[in-house]
Amino acid sequence: MTLDYLDFDYSEDDEGTGCWDAMASVPATRVPALAAEVEQLLAWAHRRFKGRRGPIEEGGDWDYELQAQDDGSKPLAWRFDAATARLQSVAAGDGRTTVNLSISGSAAFGEALRQAFELQD
Repeated sequence: MTLDYLDFDYSEDDEGTGCWDAMASVPATRVPALAAEVEQLLAWAHRRFKGRRGPIEEGGDWDYELQAQDDGSKPLAWRFDAATARLQSVAAGDGRTTVNLSISGSAAFGEALRQAFELQD
């Protein structure tokens, strides 16, 4: 699977936990495509590493933070429902919608993520 909107930057801490950070900013007409991409990635992670989401320091294999805002920095409600594997998203009324997605994970999670989404470090 390739990603068209999410362009991840990779970093790693001293314990080997990987962190992938992406930001995408799109006009209202492209929000559905961006939302579908975020939904696809998070659904994959929840399915592939089922029941293993949580902070690494607490024994989880992966975790994420998702934020969205409009041009005026007003937060927009974007939430992924793991039970239904669906993303609930809202586009900015006008202007652009900016989404930040940060994913952290173990070495095993990172390897699977790289393979599934053809990511480079």
